[in-house]
Amino acid sequence: MIPGTFDYHRPATIEDAVALLSRLGEDANILAGGHSLIPLMKTRLASPDHLVDLSGIGNLKGIKVEGDTLIIGAMTTQFELIASEALERHVPIIAETSRLIADPQIRYKGTFGGNLANGDPGNDMPALMLCLGATYSVTGPEGSRQIAARDFYQGAYFTSLEHGEILTSVSIPIPAAGHGYAYEKLKRKVGDYATAAAAVVITMADGKCTSASIGLTNVSDTPLLASGAAAALVGTSLDRTSVDAAVLAAEVITSPASDMRGPAAYRTKMAGVMVRRALERAQSRAKG
Repeated sequence: MIPGTFDYHRPATIEDAVALLSRLGEDANILAGGHSLIPLMKTRLASPDHLVDLSGIGNLKGIKVEGDTLIIGAMTTQFELIASEALERHVPIIAETSRLIADPQIRYKGTFGGNLANGDPGNDMPALMLCLGATYSVTGPEGSRQIAARDFYQGAYFTSLEHGEILTSVSIPIPAAGHGYAYEKLKRKVGDYATAAAAVVITMADGKCTSASIGLTNVSDTPLLASGAAAALVGTSLDRTSVDAAVLAAEVITSPASDMRGPAAYRTKMAGVMVRRALERAQSRAKG
């Protein structure tokens, strides 16, 4: 299929992009990497009259550390996340997750912000951002504001972004030195969305888990923060009983659809399996 006709705009600044979106209204769509929007346009499920391409805005890219916070520009590509020494040093689970997104061709073009902002429950980064306690910076006609990742996702393809607002960057608290981490993803083939996936970040001291955070991908209409599962681990040695309790708590909050990836009951069980595997790898990596 071929997309319908549209006008193409490539602003040079965030302010210009916001002004364009305000002027063009509901007839305009933001173009970041394009891997979600362009396929919809080809099948005519989306037919915007205007595309506002963010690729010409240089300050939407980049990775930097400010104190105990990591800041990633929304137009940073998945490949750039994988290649980043700062991420490898401070928050390696981000690069680990990026390596599991789609395939190399898509990772060279697909953007971090695009993966976060369109509200697709199958995308991998949103659950990880919930797990890491990230905050999103957005800019719109009324100025800039901060939205916690844990408050951002409201339904499938429905987020806290207002029309005309642009996700510009993401701030992530740097986890404690020596933390354990893992992102486990079950998929049918290379490039597929997850049947189920889990992000885990833990800290250990004297053989006990002192903090834990768990995010789940593609087992509900939004990414899930499994806070009950994480709470079941804190203060334990991550023995079999506590891990079993965490797995059960994670499974209970899922509500996947039955689809080509399997029936709902299977996908729920696979979410538990991914949590268990991620915990095992995270524990093996944790220092202290």
